[in-house]
Amino acid sequence: MRKKEKNKISIIDLFAGPGGLGEGFMSLKNNDGESVFDIKLSIEKDINAHKTLTLRSFYRQFVKNNKRVPEDYYSALKESDLSKREILIEEMLDSYDEGTIARKEAKLIELGSEKWPAKTVDKIIKDQLENNKNWVLIGGPPCQAYSNVGRSRVGGISKEDHRVYLYEEYLRIIKKHKPAVFVMENVKGLLSAKVDGDKVFDWMKRDLKVGNNYEIHSLVKPITKDSDFLIKSEKYGVPQMRHRVILLGIRKDYCHKGEYLNEKNEVTLKSVIGNLPKVRSGLNRRFTHYHSTEVYQNGNPKRLYKNIPDSSVNWLREMSKNIDQIKVWGELGLNGLSDGPKEIELGKGSEFVMANNRISRNHILKDWYIDKRLKGFVNHESRTHLTQDLMRYLFACLYVEKHSTFPRLNDYAEHSKDLLPDHANVASGKFADRFRVQVPDRPATTVTSHISKDGHYFIHYDASQCRSLTVREAARIQTFPDNYLFRGSRTAQYHQVGNAVPPYLALQISEIVCNILNP
Repeated sequence: MRKKEKNKISIIDLFAGPGGLGEGFMSLKNNDGESVFDIKLSIEKDINAHKTLTLRSFYRQFVKNNKRVPEDYYSALKESDLSKREILIEEMLDSYDEGTIARKEAKLIELGSEKWPAKTVDKIIKDQLENNKNWVLIGGPPCQAYSNVGRSRVGGISKEDHRVYLYEEYLRIIKKHKPAVFVMENVKGLLSAKVDGDKVFDWMKRDLKVGNNYEIHSLVKPITKDSDFLIKSEKYGVPQMRHRVILLGIRKDYCHKGEYLNEKNEVTLKSVIGNLPKVRSGLNRRFTHYHSTEVYQNGNPKRLYKNIPDSSVNWLREMSKNIDQIKVWGELGLNGLSDGPKEIELGKGSEFVMANNRISRNHILKDWYIDKRLKGFVNHESRTHLTQDLMRYLFACLYVEKHSTFPRLNDYAEHSKDLLPDHANVASGKFADRFRVQVPDRPATTVTSHISKDGHYFIHYDASQCRSLTVREAARIQTFPDNYLFRGSRTAQYHQVGNAVPPYLALQISEIVCNILNP
């Protein structure tokens, strides 16, 4: 092993998702432009996230030593056809030694499963660490069981839910392999989650001290209460109000130096997605009527739809009808749409869109996002929508322009009952904000994995585009660099982005960890 490789701080990344934490740590550079950290192993059970991790690891094998990334990487990113792109990626991984390293680093493993017993996982970790004792463990056990929304749907946490206990696998690896530092991330709901009346967070704090060999710290302030572990991402240059619990564990032969994250100026949504190429929403079908006799399993009448071919002509026709209806209501301004919708040259976008990589010259994240060799945007294709949803999106966008806040369901109802979605929860009041336009001059709301479902919580503020956010826009909100490709179907891409830790936040955490390990 070369000397400079030995000088890097090794990392094991558990429950890695698409690699947000790892990306941040690997982005910390020394004075020679080389990475301070070196990921030895990334473990993830989702096959699409694993593919994303593998490709990004390939990219990092070059970047971490300040070497030029091969043109093959960019050729693969510029291929819009998903099947052809996968072939190009796998051929590239086969052709370079860096591909072999990437496949060894990124492992498709379900921790805690019978297929992957502890003994097997421990051997993989030991082999990758090569007797290194002063390394860093990062990652966050699956968090759906702790989320406030998830608990409200099922009426609390069940002690039979195995996701509650997956942190024990994280804990077991700490006990067995004794990292110098660990960073564990989870959702805000962890602070209040209980099983049989016991707070899950109390278990974790107690157990993670691992026989008093570790001290647990907050990354934002000295600890006086549990909420001190909460990091509000919008305070640290992330254009998103993402609030997460992150614990910093330090082995007792190292010490905390009183360093915490430094707050930055707020970054607005528009400043990071406003210059991306415009794309329109896609069309799929229109609700027509209820079936006269057939019903769903819940007893509701079956809905029938008519397929609508997706084309610019059909989209312009639907938008024109919706604009005319807005004019009839009279209350909302049309902000440039008074003469009808404008055709959008790029249509609904693509897996690669050729365009200038633009962002404000003085933007705090300009150098973070932009790769001048890319000359475009990956994962920038809009999803398709019901024609009725296009009307709701248009109404919501124009409402935000007038009132600077998104409408609730009662605001839709005041204008027309046809604006209300045909949904069982409409009258319950639980989802009054079911359609949420992202306000341009503020950080976005939290991007979650739910964005893979329908996009109603993530409507673009630009009424002329009338759609939910693309994967690339969600990725920018999460602070993934533009050359970070998410593999798999578009639904899989959304899911990966929503589950990730913002890399730019992870970069700032890595600086604190680096200083702990380098006296």
